[in-house]
Parts: sequence; structure tokens; C-alpha cells
Amino acid sequence: MASKETGLGEVLKGIWRDNPVLTLLLGLCPTLAVTNSAYNGIGMGVATGFVLIGSNMFVSILKSIIPKSVRIPVYIVVIATFVTIVDMALKAFMFELSQSLGLFVPLIVVNCVILGRAEAFASKNTVLRSILDAVGMAVGFTLALFVLGAIREIIGSGTLTLFQMGETEVKFFVLGKSYPGILVMILPPGAFLTLGFMMAARNVIQSRLDNK
Repeated sequence: MASKETGLGEVLKGIWRDNPVLTLLLGLCPTLAVTNSAYNGIGMGVATGFVLIGSNMFVSILKSIIPKSVRIPVYIVVIATFVTIVDMALKAFMFELSQSLGLFVPLIVVNCVILGRAEAFASKNTVLRSILDAVGMAVGFTLALFVLGAIREIIGSGTLTLFQMGETEVKFFVLGKSYPGILVMILPPGAFLTLGFMMAARNVIQSRLDNK
């Protein structure tokens, strides 16, 4: 059944109501693993978003000619194609970011956000709706990773890194250069704690909106 959302609604649902990280709890592996800085969060989000938009578009275009018995393998091949493009582009133009994200770039192939949207939405809707859905999910995913990474980096190191390439760096010392940092925030436990508080905050806000 096609979604009843249209236009802007398709985009906005992925940012808040159906946010892949905070609501659907999808793609948590890279979310928790690479968000020790805001820049890594942005990089992972943009890379995943590119793959999501491209795969949603092509799955929607090809859905009528893909036999149902092999649809999942075909979706994975389409997704893997875009992942390869992203991986090679990062290694060619943003090698430091590629090194920071490491294995989690190739693992975008099996990211539940992408495969889930291909199966649940793109295979049942028009190309335009599939692209809008992918844009919303990509923006929501990227925002969640950026906020998570920013919180962890600020509390953990006192800095906020927005860009880094070679000697070029955009970094703010939010809490001052003398800030000692809290190591646990840039370690795996910090990711779990921060994500838990973010999910709780989102649920409280949504509950208040629903009760108005």
C-alpha cells in the first residue's frame, strides 16, 4: 500500500516522527561506533544518505521488472553499487575521513535503514515519493548522528569539529582549551548513554506535542 504522505510530509516524517535512529532504532551499529566527533557523524550521515537516495530511486524505477523471488539480492546489488561509489570517493578525496569511518563505510551495504526503505517503501511507491522518503530519512539520520557526535565530542574533549581535511580544520574549543575532557564520552559507553538521553528527550517532546 502506498504511503498517504505527500510532498513535504514525506521528508519531515524521516526527520522527526519516523527518525531512523531515535524512533525506528535502525542503523545503530555505525551510529554508536563512529560518532565520537561531530565531523564523523556528518560524514557517516552524508555517505549513508547518498546511498539511501540513490538506492531508493533505482529500486523504485526497477520495481516492475524485478522478480519478487530475487528482489532482496537485487536490492543489495543496487545498494552495493552506490556504497562502492561512496567508498572510492572518500578514499580519493577525503582520505582522513575514510580512515576514521573505516569498515563502517562498506558495511552501509547491510544498513537496515537502506534495505528497509527499499523493501518497505521504494518497491511500492513512485520514484518521486521514494526520493522524498529517502531525503527525509537521510536528513533525519544525519542530524541524529551529528547531534550525537557533537554532544559526545563537546563533553568528552571540549571541542566541536565540523570539517577536517589535511591541514585544513574547522574546530571550535567550546569549553576552552584547558578543559580536561571526560574520557567515557568518547568511548563506547558514552555513545550508549548519549543516545539513551537523546531518545528520552525526543519521546518527552513528542508526548507533550501529542497532549496539546
